[in-house]
Amino acid sequence: MDELSTGSDSQYSNTWISWFLASKGNEYFCEIDDDYILDRFNLTGLNTEVQNYAQAFDLITDNFEDEFPEEVRASLEVQARFLYGLIHARWILTSRGLAKMLEKYKKADFGRCPRVLCMSQPLLPVGLTDVPYEKSVKLYCARCEDLYSPKSSRHGSIDGAYFGTSFPHMLFLVYPQMIPPKSGPADVGHAHPRGHMKPEAEGVGEGVSTAAAALKAERYRPRIFGFQVNEVARLQRWQEAHRDRQVARLEVLEQDQQ
Repeated sequence: MDELSTGSDSQYSNTWISWFLASKGNEYFCEIDDDYILDRFNLTGLNTEVQNYAQAFDLITDNFEDEFPEEVRASLEVQARFLYGLIHARWILTSRGLAKMLEKYKKADFGRCPRVLCMSQPLLPVGLTDVPYEKSVKLYCARCEDLYSPKSSRHGSIDGAYFGTSFPHMLFLVYPQMIPPKSGPADVGHAHPRGHMKPEAEGVGEGVSTAAAALKAERYRPRIFGFQVNEVARLQRWQEAHRDRQVARLEVLEQDQQ
């Protein structure tokens, strides 16, 4: 998930972080403040997850002076990107990190929802798990409350753990005025044509009953640090009870038609 192409201007960057952010495929990331990275308390536990942690840390903080063979240097680059991603997942939950990601959200840097009725609502990156190397990043629409895969393969290969499962919901918790309405035009940024994302949902194939398809459908459940968001949880319980009643009716209809 870490193979990312570099942009033509990347080689002229003055620091490793500016080079990393300028690389193609890294547009979802924001810049982490130096003082946050240099505070070792913020990096607690990461030394057990990253190979060659000390060298990778020196690389992203521009304190790397040792000369290594090209293949060793390439391996350290991978570990440095991995370390930056894990720090990024923590950083974007802080007040300063949320503020930086909010600016990117307002500019629709993460794309817009392809659903017609969402009126080009800007999206936010989210992970399906906080464990690295398991799931790639997805994009969350706060209007339809569904997930989409990035259209670009570069973005689609980013590890979801670099954003974590809590980020979008923490942002709306801190900035409740940014929660979009369920109807009407999107009021964040300017509308753009659809087609930025590919929906995650699967269609109903031939030979599959409507009731069975409804029961099989999965729902995304917003969580902050593993706990489901209260108001969303209450709404989803009501929606699922309503769905179960509809499924029961469909099953009766399908049995009558047989």
